[in-house]
Amino acid sequence: MARPRMETVPLSGTPWSGALPGGSRAGWPGASRGAGRSAERDESVGRPGAAAHSRCHGSYGSGRTRTMTVEGSPDTKQTGRGRGRTAGEPGRQDWASWPHYDAAGSGFRGYWYPVTWSSHITGKPLPFTICGEKITLIRDGGTAYALHNRCPHRGVPLSEGDQQFPGTVSCPYHGWTFDLPTGKLSAVITDGPGCRLTGKVGVRTYPVEERLGMVWVYIPIADEEPHSIDSQLPEELVGNGFVMGGRIEPRGGNWRFACENGFDEGHAKYLHRTALWRLFKPMPTWNITRIVPKGRWIFRVQDEVHWEADYPGVGHWSNKRWWKMQPPKETFNIGNTGKADKINPTIEAQEFPGFASLSMPGVLRIAYPKFIHYEFYVPVDDDNHRYVGVMVNFTEGWKTLGFYAKYLGAVRWLFHGQFSGQDAWMVDVTDAPPEKLYRPDVSLTSWRNLSEEEYGKKLAAAGASETPNSTRDKKA
Repeated sequence: MARPRMETVPLSGTPWSGALPGGSRAGWPGASRGAGRSAERDESVGRPGAAAHSRCHGSYGSGRTRTMTVEGSPDTKQTGRGRGRTAGEPGRQDWASWPHYDAAGSGFRGYWYPVTWSSHITGKPLPFTICGEKITLIRDGGTAYALHNRCPHRGVPLSEGDQQFPGTVSCPYHGWTFDLPTGKLSAVITDGPGCRLTGKVGVRTYPVEERLGMVWVYIPIADEEPHSIDSQLPEELVGNGFVMGGRIEPRGGNWRFACENGFDEGHAKYLHRTALWRLFKPMPTWNITRIVPKGRWIFRVQDEVHWEADYPGVGHWSNKRWWKMQPPKETFNIGNTGKADKINPTIEAQEFPGFASLSMPGVLRIAYPKFIHYEFYVPVDDDNHRYVGVMVNFTEGWKTLGFYAKYLGAVRWLFHGQFSGQDAWMVDVTDAPPEKLYRPDVSLTSWRNLSEEEYGKKLAAAGASETPNSTRDKKA
């Protein structure tokens, strides 16, 4: 298991760094068993830089943002399990009812994806894989650029190169030099100033934006212009001031398993019953839940919460313990325990129908009374994804100090570490289809229905009849 992790905490534009233990230990409940197995390095951890972060603070709407970031181990190619088995019997055992979703092993194209912290992108190019696309990110003059990570000459990754001239990146092999904004060949150092290929050869470029202290890359379906990134972000993150802390790390398992796990109604109360994050908090035994659509989101709404139950022929089972708080007598749908007079005004103004919500292309939102936790499941390939988890507190000024203290002192370890590590463990060992679904899996099937409908519309708008090959023009 990869142990070292780095964190950067910009406070008033000055980064703070320190060591963070990597997830849960093997044998501890919820150890992230899949994380850290690597066969090929895909990213180098960049040096934290205050300038990169300061550009992102308040870069969207009128809201101002401070960020605390926890960076996982470098993006690596995990040793994946084979997923290409026969789907099994027809019906709900396979994914035949969701053909676009079934074909999206490497992700949905036509969306913005967060890749890494802005402070990690410098003048040294770094490699990433998003939706099966090999990409290199580099910063020049304060602007981040994304290019296809393959020199057309001999196929050497441009991320192995460097900047020999301003506004360019040069391949380390023969000095083929490409313009960062356009991707066109600007010069070939080893062929002299009169190279006939100059301006006639190039590499693909990708739209880039910076939000929430992160670099986002748009992966197109064809050659369409990207939609506004603000239209894809959770609405409450545009125009409101907040402070945030988060973690980005490569994880084993397909992005769809991670996304379904995040919205899964059934697992939280059982898998996470050993999590330190829930040590003193009551956990239900089972719920009655329905799915409610609102705008581009679907919400899990809890109608009944059952804290213990008698199972015929087996016995009594309960998550209650003498050291845990007494469960609430009412059913709440903001953080399970929140009351209206305790909810943050910005969160309350959103009028969320339920505790958990999900939207395309795989954005999870968990609303608590005082903060919101978001997870972005970024596709890498069929067997790997990047986990991007951020916790946001909608407050400014001196009130942010309380959040900093809680996050640095406890939350980063308990929630983004051990609690999330339990999810990483399950995602890495999930192997479906075939599958046999049960009543609480309405959360999964509702998400699949949403993604199937929304992506079908997106393909139609782009003039594509089927899910594009995520590795198209791989050798371009």
